[in-house]
Amino acid sequence: MDILVTDDTLLWNGRTVRCAVGRGGVRVDKREGDGATPAGRFPLVHVWYRPDRIPPPSGGLPAAAIASDMGWCDDPADPAYNQPVRLPFAASHERLWRDDGLYDLLAVIGYNARPVVPGRGSAIFLHVARPDFGPTEGCVALALADLAELLAHCRPGDTISIAAPGGA
Repeated sequence: MDILVTDDTLLWNGRTVRCAVGRGGVRVDKREGDGATPAGRFPLVHVWYRPDRIPPPSGGLPAAAIASDMGWCDDPADPAYNQPVRLPFAASHERLWRDDGLYDLLAVIGYNARPVVPGRGSAIFLHVARPDFGPTEGCVALALADLAELLAHCRPGDTISIAAPGGA
């Protein structure tokens, strides 16, 4: 299955749902900290979920529970850049155990993964949207129910295509 993101919509298997993208828009030349969502076609790699808030998700992607000490390194100078880490962690990182519910369910988008290029961008996820669908820091965000339904249909090898402005 190929999932398509264009502007503020996400399409899969004939279904269209609202989504949010990065505050920096969608860019081909994504860089760490620019708030942009990377344009291109990427695999969906792994699912994480908050076990104290939601049950294990269904679907065919590998899934695991988020622990309270989990983070994701966003420091381009650190060897763990764009990888999950355990907290406390000295380098800059994002906490995965969040109070706001945005990471209650997330899928890792395989952007800047093989190989990881320092500074090209990190922590690009498909995650839960804010209630007002406000912009993300570079991820793609959906309503929790839509995200859960989408992930229930995902299998290894499925991809997400994020269209650059102008549909490129």
